[in-house]
Amino acid sequence: MVREIALHTLEGVTDAEISQHGFCTGDGLGLSLLRFVRSRGSSSCAKGRRAVMIVHGLTTSSDMFIQPEHRNLVSFLLDEGIDEVWTLDFRMSNRHPYNLQPTRYSMDDCAVYDIPAAVAAIRRLTGDPAGNELQLHVIAHCLGSMSVAMALFGGTIRGIRSCVLNSVALTPHVPRWSMVKGHVFPFIVERILQQPYVSPRWSDDPRLTLGKLLSKGVSLFHRECDVPACHMLSLMWGTGWPALYHHHNLDERTHRRGGDLYGPVGLNYHRHVMKMLRRGHRTVRMRKAPEYDVLPDDYLVAAESIETPCLLLTGRDNRVFSDSNLHCHRALEKAAPGRHRLDIVEGYGHQDVFMGARVDRDVFPRLMDFISANA
Repeated sequence: MVREIALHTLEGVTDAEISQHGFCTGDGLGLSLLRFVRSRGSSSCAKGRRAVMIVHGLTTSSDMFIQPEHRNLVSFLLDEGIDEVWTLDFRMSNRHPYNLQPTRYSMDDCAVYDIPAAVAAIRRLTGDPAGNELQLHVIAHCLGSMSVAMALFGGTIRGIRSCVLNSVALTPHVPRWSMVKGHVFPFIVERILQQPYVSPRWSDDPRLTLGKLLSKGVSLFHRECDVPACHMLSLMWGTGWPALYHHHNLDERTHRRGGDLYGPVGLNYHRHVMKMLRRGHRTVRMRKAPEYDVLPDDYLVAAESIETPCLLLTGRDNRVFSDSNLHCHRALEKAAPGRHRLDIVEGYGHQDVFMGARVDRDVFPRLMDFISANA
């Protein structure tokens, strides 16, 4: 494989001090945060300092927010005066090995263990463990967004100043073909092909494998481009040709390196989403084990008492979680009228809201306006 852009590069953020911080979850996983600051001495907490934690979705990583191909979200926030930006790589990240192992991980684990541990780590590292001084805002995407919403409305994190939730939050909806795939895809991959995960990179296998054969077969039905990883991503998520984004919104370099930006993953997260869809499009627990008893049976019951304002963001052409955030905003409006906002980005889909070539003009100002309004 010849890479135009290095794997896990940090070169997309210039004129900033970058440091990596590891932390552990209550169930024994080592996770990581990248911290970006523009001036020295910013480690001391001062009243009114603004920090943003950014959370990726399933199979991606911090890389989606620090791309060198365009003005990325981290650089934009620093340019706009945010004092420090933190990108979280939690158990869904392709920067960690956990997606390559057969597990029963679900969004429950992220809401109970990952998100609270990350928030605590940021407050500890900024010298404000009680969360009284630092203004902490959150921007989250996809199943990372759902995990943050579950943590926020489930009460495992508190004191968040504002929260941007892209694509899906507490009321998942998907296209009809995605429902069909959700029922049959795990059986095909795990039982018939005997694969522990599905990978957008299977076309790059150095020898003939079942995964490579599947990738070639999928490409036969996707004539919209010549990038096999793009075809596999449309199989893994959503409904469309392509499913995750509009091609014309992406820098072509972003399009070609899809196999790096999205990693392999097992299918238990998909099962969790399917369970939610079967339970009336409501966020529900995957398992009833005692360690998850801290999470509610119905996340919307406590919505009235959650004071953190949320921006429910989605692309108009979202082919992964369709109109999920429209339903969520409607439900939250009933519980707390006027507290939360809905913003629909015309001409965008699911992933290009953060990874498109023009997002610094089309999307990011909306996020900054919301943060500033709630500072």
